[in-house]
Amino acid sequence: MTIGKSPRRDSRGPSAPSAVPGQSGSGEYPADPSVGEGSGGQPGIGALLASARLAAGLTVDQVSAATRVRVPIVHGIEEEDFSRCGGDVYARGHIRAIARAVGVDGDALVVRYDAAHGGAPGPARATQLLDTGPIKVTDHRRPNWTAAMMVAIAAVVALIGFNLFTDGSGEAGAGSASEPLPSSAAAPVTASAQPPAPATSAPAAIAAAPVDKVTVKLVAEKDKSWVTAKDGKGKSLFSNNLDAGQDQTFTDPAKITLVIGNAGAVHVYVNGKDLGPAGTDGQVVHLTYTPGDPQAG
Repeated sequence: MTIGKSPRRDSRGPSAPSAVPGQSGSGEYPADPSVGEGSGGQPGIGALLASARLAAGLTVDQVSAATRVRVPIVHGIEEEDFSRCGGDVYARGHIRAIARAVGVDGDALVVRYDAAHGGAPGPARATQLLDTGPIKVTDHRRPNWTAAMMVAIAAVVALIGFNLFTDGSGEAGAGSASEPLPSSAAAPVTASAQPPAPATSAPAAIAAAPVDKVTVKLVAEKDKSWVTAKDGKGKSLFSNNLDAGQDQTFTDPAKITLVIGNAGAVHVYVNGKDLGPAGTDGQVVHLTYTPGDPQAG
C-alpha cells in the first residue's frame, strides 16, 4: 500500500522528500503540500522524517552516514516508497534508525507503518519437537572410538599434571603432598597478561587551553556517532563519523558550533573541563561553545 503521492524530483539528486509545511522556497525541496500525505490528509511517515531531518539541519547523505542506510533507501522512505527496503522487517528497522538520527519517535512511526501495511508480524508457530522418523539402531559391535579418545586425553592430562607437580623439586615425592608448590614452579607472567596501563584522562590533554580561545574535545567512548563542527566564521572543521575510541579537538578564537548525531556516545570537554555526555543515546543535539564556557553556560 502506498501512502501519499510521489514527490517531484529536482536536478540536485535522484530524489528529494516532501516539502516541509511552512518552508516553501527553501531551495532543497519543492513546496507541494499534497506530497507525502497519509490517510485523512495527515503527513505520511516519509514526510515526518524529512521534516525532522530538515529541522535538525541534516542532509540525506549525513543521515545515511549516521545510520548506514543507503542514500537511495533514505530517499525512497521519505517519498513513502518502502519497496527498496527488502521487506517489512528491514523497513521497520530503517524507519527506527532514521527516526533516531533525526530525533523523532521511531516506535510511533513503526506503528503507523504496520497499520498501513497489514499489521505487525504474528507470533512464530511452534516447531515440531518430537522426531517421528524411524528409530535408528546403533551397531554395538563397532569399536567406540569416542570413549577411547576420551580415555587417552584423560591420561595425557594426568601426565601433564604429574610433571607440573614434580617440576622444581628434581624428583617425585619430595616433600609432603599437602605442601604448596614452591614459588619457582609458578608459571611466569607474560607481557601480554599484564593489565593495560591507565589511559591519560582527556581533561588533562586540554588543561592548558588558552583563555582567549575556546577548545572543545569530543571523545566517542562506547559507540560511534556522526559529528559536524564549524568555527566562528561558519567554516567546516569536521564532518564525519567518530568511531568508538576516537576523539577530535577543535580550537577557535570566537566559538565552536557542533551537531552530534548520537549524543549519548560522545563525551564533551570544553576549555579543560569535563561536561559529561553530550546527551542521551540516539539524540541529535546542537551545541555552541565560546571562550567563556562553561562558566558562561
